[in-house]
Formats: sequence, structure tokens, C-alpha cells
Amino acid sequence: MQNVISGAECPECMAEIYVGDDALVSEIIECTDCRSDLEITSVRPPVLSTAPEVEEDWGE
Repeated sequence: MQNVISGAECPECMAEIYVGDDALVSEIIECTDCRSDLEITSVRPPVLSTAPEVEEDWGE
């Protein structure tokens, strides 16, 4: 059974985000309130930032 770590805050809308104890740094999750893509930058304590935009890879 997955435990839930709370205390993370969406940087876009300030909603409280619940992060599972199996979450990984750099994992992308979605805010349940504003639907922003968020990157987990720290697990303990859980810290979120806005996920980087996916850019086109020109093969360089």
C-alpha cells in the first residue's frame, strides 16, 4: 500500500498536492486543481516547480 506525503504546494495555484512516498525526483505530476504540469524537485520535504516545456529536438 502506498503512503502519501503531504505538504507540497502547487507553484501556480497554491493548491496542496499529495505526493506518494514512492515519488521520484524529476517525476512530472499534474496539479489536480489547475492542471499544470509540475516537476518534483525534492521528495523529503516534497517540493514542486513548474515542469519545463518540451522543446523540439533538432538532432543537433
